[in-house]
Amino acid sequence: MTERERLAKIEADQQNLAREAETVRRGLRTHYGKLATELPVERLSEREFRDVLGQAIRVGGGVAVAALKGLSTSGVQAESSPAPSRKRGTLASSGGDDASKAVQP
Repeated sequence: MTERERLAKIEADQQNLAREAETVRRGLRTHYGKLATELPVERLSEREFRDVLGQAIRVGGGVAVAALKGLSTSGVQAESSPAPSRKRGTLASSGGDDASKAVQP
């Protein structure tokens, strides 16, 4: 096999693997999406839901779970579910654009 043929085979293999990875990625995301249908996500706004998941993915699942468990054991009260028509205002941020901005009822 010449170097050119070897390179062509490697490139074809890379393309096939990329397609397979995308197929598996979509399947996994579909599976996780189905799991979310079993959770009471309606207690969160869409933005809160995205922020919570985004931050958990960013820092890693284990770290996020440990942090959240730490909150529940330190006596933090779970937020009661707001009425659907109730609006929430955001407090002024001290800078930065992280997802930990406080909201007030």
